[in-house]
Amino acid sequence: MLVLHEPHPNPLLKGEGNRHIMKSKPKILILKTDGINCDEELSFAFSLAGGQPEYLHINELRKKPSRLLDYQILALAGGFSYGDDIASGKILAAEMTSFFSDTIQKFIQRKDTLTIGICNGFQVLVRTGLLPFAKVGSMDVTLANNNSGHLECRWIKLEIETNNTSPFLSNLGGKQVSYQVAHGEGRFFTDEKTLKKVEDENLVSLRYVDDKGKVTQSYPANPNGSLNSIAGITDPTGRIFGLMPHPERFVLKEQHPNWRRLNGEGPHGLPIFQNAVKYVKQA
Repeated sequence: MLVLHEPHPNPLLKGEGNRHIMKSKPKILILKTDGINCDEELSFAFSLAGGQPEYLHINELRKKPSRLLDYQILALAGGFSYGDDIASGKILAAEMTSFFSDTIQKFIQRKDTLTIGICNGFQVLVRTGLLPFAKVGSMDVTLANNNSGHLECRWIKLEIETNNTSPFLSNLGGKQVSYQVAHGEGRFFTDEKTLKKVEDENLVSLRYVDDKGKVTQSYPANPNGSLNSIAGITDPTGRIFGLMPHPERFVLKEQHPNWRRLNGEGPHGLPIFQNAVKYVKQA
């Protein structure tokens, strides 16, 4: 059984000063359970951005749900929680809503907290009801099987929405970025009424675009067939954020396969984590 342990140190900080600085950093809970396998990348991204990531196994949180309230950011990593049995993210979502939904409500109602779910973590957030409307236990959208019928794993292009006011996306609206996708169930789907509400309330955070930078429904630029090319959404406050692509895999420029041709651009994923850390520090 995994338990809480010391976070990975920021590789840019050396010596005893690192330990002292860590104590003043925002605390990030990276939730662990069977099948999660992108937690180290997520921990590294938050550490690089100036946060203090710590792992906590779901069993430990079930024993004492109030531990969640010791953190400022809840981060749900990618992978295949519980082997994606039944449906992607279903079992972990059921655990969260069954055993500590009241604590989750207290956490998200605080103005100094953020929640992020990436890939499998996004799937968990929609199945808990935290996305798109922050209604725990009410599932309004889903992430269905890719239209291609198989896993999609490659780098894709996205555009960050200008009308979404999420703290995660501060000063990023309108930018086009390149992230990696790696999922078999990433097709954003819902009924027309709910889709309209998501659009009208500006809850879409990212959309898939083609090589010309145009929003597209066409495969393979839209890797899964998501309605309205939706790659990520937030709740109405913007403090709960889920997306299928993996920004944590592009927090160093050398992580991009074509990094030598980025013409001085920084890593596209790092600003999301820097914005999160900055927000909770100020809050």
